[in-house]
Amino acid sequence: MFELVTAFTSGFGGTAVLPDAEEYDSARAVWNGLIDHRPAVIARCRSPRDIADAIRLTRESGLPLAVRGGGHSVAGLGSCTGGVVIDLSGMRGVAVDPSRHVATAEGGATWSDYDAATSAFDVASTGGLISSTGIGGLTLGGGIGWLQRKYGLACDSLIGADVVLADGRTVHAGPEDDPDLLWALRGGGGNFGVVARFQYSVHPVGAVFAGMLLFPFDRCRDVLTAFRDWVPGLPDEFSLVAAVLTAPPEPFVPPELVGRKAVAIIGCWCGDLDEGAQVLAPMYDLGPLVDLFGPMPYPVLQSMLDSAAPPGLRDYFRGGFLDALDDDVIDIAIEHGARMPSPMSAIHFHNMGGAVARVGTAESAYPGRAAAYTYNLVSIWADETQDEANLWANRRLAEALRPFTLRNRYVNFLEPVLGGQSPEDRARAAYGDEIYARLAELKAVYDPDNVFRSNINILPK
Repeated sequence: MFELVTAFTSGFGGTAVLPDAEEYDSARAVWNGLIDHRPAVIARCRSPRDIADAIRLTRESGLPLAVRGGGHSVAGLGSCTGGVVIDLSGMRGVAVDPSRHVATAEGGATWSDYDAATSAFDVASTGGLISSTGIGGLTLGGGIGWLQRKYGLACDSLIGADVVLADGRTVHAGPEDDPDLLWALRGGGGNFGVVARFQYSVHPVGAVFAGMLLFPFDRCRDVLTAFRDWVPGLPDEFSLVAAVLTAPPEPFVPPELVGRKAVAIIGCWCGDLDEGAQVLAPMYDLGPLVDLFGPMPYPVLQSMLDSAAPPGLRDYFRGGFLDALDDDVIDIAIEHGARMPSPMSAIHFHNMGGAVARVGTAESAYPGRAAAYTYNLVSIWADETQDEANLWANRRLAEALRPFTLRNRYVNFLEPVLGGQSPEDRARAAYGDEIYARLAELKAVYDPDNVFRSNINILPK
């Protein structure tokens, strides 16, 4: 360990944060408070050269390596204990070329950084639901977001990337330069290298019609059934989430609803604003107690849910794909939603389809194109003495939904590795045999020694 520390203090162009540094605890902290890793070195990088140096020094030490962009990985994949964390938080620049409809962002940028830059030109790319999420992890895992049905997932707008490989070389992945690597980066996770720079196509997005409708819990079956019957005919401009949650103590919530279970419709219409209100009419007809829908700048929508997922709380998610929101699934959501132990927990059903479904496996490694819905079982709590109750409730709900869940899974919603499941089994189950086999072949080309394994790991074939 002494040799590693000496190497980083003398042979690294970035900043090495060591365990005895005053800022060490803040530097090692990630969004999920359940994750408490203690790296030997946090290598703060400012350039591809720094990244290459950090990879080389870590490989020479034989210690584990993790890569952190925004630090939002629910499973804690952006950190490790006793190894090296490549920290990209100092690389957050975003440049927009509106004439070419392209935005270029460094690997440590967050969606807040990205949206601030692109919104100045009334353009955007699909991003996450929480603005502090890093662009890197979300894009590499697929990238569900508010523009997905109109413009596809985040990975569908990825048109190029500068990648630092395990051997220290920086290569450009693009449709002509290296289409195989670009395919793998579109959903295959951080298995192939460290992306120092992402290049996205951007799309015209100014003000959007967006917000939330909130209903009391005793209307849950009516709302979810109406939502299920309504969404198949929606234009691509509408991306929505139906959620079972607890009404927050916010000024816009009626006092009698605060702290009680509720059901919400949250969404974004990226088209003519008046038309969006007309399309939402069937949900208005259900009589919501709270209506927050209205025109707003897209970055405002992107940060609307930030207060529901602050850093440092304890988070455990499980997700999956559904081909229908049938009556049995609705029954399960009502039964388990009624007894979620934490008021910060929720059940989300994202409606998919649209542009997401029109991209094939030849274009990306994302495995859930055919799903009608993606669900996310969100458990968030503050008190560590409540760990067992919240983990048990989440796992019990996941088990109840398992018979209705399609085989593949959205890797950005995967929980930490469970005992008895090998990393290969986990990745193969998420991607399916066909996509996994191609990813494994490419892993053998770009990372044959599996240096990048702090991820939903693909083993080199």
